[in-house]
Amino acid sequence: MRDDVSGLTLLGKTRPEYPTRVDPGVLETFANKFVHREYEVVMITDEFTSLCPVTGQPDYGRIELRYVPADKCIESKSLKYYLFSYRQEPAFMETVVNRILDDLVEASYPRRMNVTGRFKARGGISIEVSAEYVQT
Repeated sequence: MRDDVSGLTLLGKTRPEYPTRVDPGVLETFANKFVHREYEVVMITDEFTSLCPVTGQPDYGRIELRYVPADKCIESKSLKYYLFSYRQEPAFMETVVNRILDDLVEASYPRRMNVTGRFKARGGISIEVSAEYVQT
């Protein structure tokens, strides 16, 4: 059983250009060959960065994506590029997590998805934001 990679444009490229603004159009998917069963996919990065919309200072965090795919799976390199695009994005952490969830749901239409952002302490307070989607 071979995976169809014909629609993927980032995977295998040696030096693709990183996005300079948030663009959900970089997200790529591939067919889920196991639609007959529920299984969970977990993707985690400890290298997430966005900007505080007031001070412009960087917010560093860990983004955890957990989802049960329906017809499509999210390709990990495109997810990396999408998340990288937030490095110059001024947005509150709550906005970031909810926007990531909305964009990933729009790209893949999963059965269920949860995005959690665990952000490093600034001013002595750590912030954790979690947003969830359940297919109806």
